[in-house]
Amino acid sequence: MERGNLSRRGFLQRSLAGMAAAGLPLWYARETLQAADEKGKDKEPAANDRIVMGAIGIGSPQSRGRAIMNDAMALKPVEYVAVCDVDKRHRERAVEDVKKAAESRRKSAGDVTAYADFRELLDRKDINAVTIATPDHWHVLVAIDALHKGKDVYCEKPLTLTIAEGQALLKVAKETGRIFQVGSQQRSDNRFRLACELVRNGRLGKIQTVETRIGGLEANKTGPFEKAPVPEGLDWDFWQGQTGPTDYIPQRCHYEFRWWYDYSGGKMTDWGAHHNDIAQWGLGMDGIGPVAVEAEGEANPGPNCYNVHHTFKVTYTYANGTKLICTSGGENGVKFIGDDGKWIFVSRSKIEASDGNDKESKLLNEPLPADVTRLTVSHNHMGNFIEGVQTRKPCICTAEVGYRSVCVCHIGVIALRTGKKLKWDPVKERFDDDSANKMLSREMRKPWKIEV
Repeated sequence: MERGNLSRRGFLQRSLAGMAAAGLPLWYARETLQAADEKGKDKEPAANDRIVMGAIGIGSPQSRGRAIMNDAMALKPVEYVAVCDVDKRHRERAVEDVKKAAESRRKSAGDVTAYADFRELLDRKDINAVTIATPDHWHVLVAIDALHKGKDVYCEKPLTLTIAEGQALLKVAKETGRIFQVGSQQRSDNRFRLACELVRNGRLGKIQTVETRIGGLEANKTGPFEKAPVPEGLDWDFWQGQTGPTDYIPQRCHYEFRWWYDYSGGKMTDWGAHHNDIAQWGLGMDGIGPVAVEAEGEANPGPNCYNVHHTFKVTYTYANGTKLICTSGGENGVKFIGDDGKWIFVSRSKIEASDGNDKESKLLNEPLPADVTRLTVSHNHMGNFIEGVQTRKPCICTAEVGYRSVCVCHIGVIALRTGKKLKWDPVKERFDDDSANKMLSREMRKPWKIEV
């Protein structure tokens, strides 16, 4: 027993040291570990509760599709039996990787089936849940079909291509009652949670401004690009789905789809879906959003060029007067600015405050009282999803949370593209401008349509 206690104590000490090295103040690291120890938050789900999964949208070995599949496979209850991708090279490689991962865990590899059409994978009755990491213009079409067919869903951000898609997805998610996790993994990062808890509990006073710095694109690398033959094994027409048709350009496909408004929203919906999500969390605006938006930026209008805005500054106003400024400039991260210019900056590598980062920093190092607002704790984003599948408790980033956060991004993109100063009703989800309202949805190429 003593040896076990020593082992456990050593684990906690190592975890504490790791959190301190990551920039968390000691009081918060201790509090986080104590809560995890008492409530079992750090424990993996029981190994005997087998969860059969499929992966839709695999990508290359360096892609998010592969990353989240690996995250799920690392959890004991998970067994992948199917993968799907419109690129034959990706799905065949994924089959071999799934088998190797199973063998490395001393599990029988079993049968892993590769599909080119996600609908065939979703028709399988033995699959409990799916990970979705397709290009953005496929997210909602696949997710709604998965929900209708009784699957729990982990879907990468940004959750939707348009606001109308998100409205349809929320309706189906509520009606089906399935577990849904959006891949906004910063909500499972202790640094971001700490920053948001400090802000929510008045450590900076009233928040005047939030800066979300998400980076841009280099103007001299936006094109034009040359047309090319479609690679063998890639179903280019299927890949285009509701969009297109258009000639194949390598820079339109796979990772590069992000820089075309046909399929995504550029940095505004790429990194913006992460950092604007944290802004919403810190401001306590998960269920609502800003009431006005204006923007300025630059785009390359030439043919066969990335057509998203490569530099931008988007300014949102909330009903309480707080400004959210989303910009392509500055150090990547989120900066909350309160009364008297006090601020807290947080990124994936650090958290710092205007009065310094040493032990004298009261903004970071003064513990919060026991009775203040505390946010949902998750130390592993995929683990939080798997726990939700088993317990049927909502995940840390539900479909509604993910949708509300990407709405902020979408109305920013619309302000950029129209060049207008717009008023936004976050309840009715309408602008005060007819031309902007027309951009809330898009016509889909047949036979694709949203089934609600």
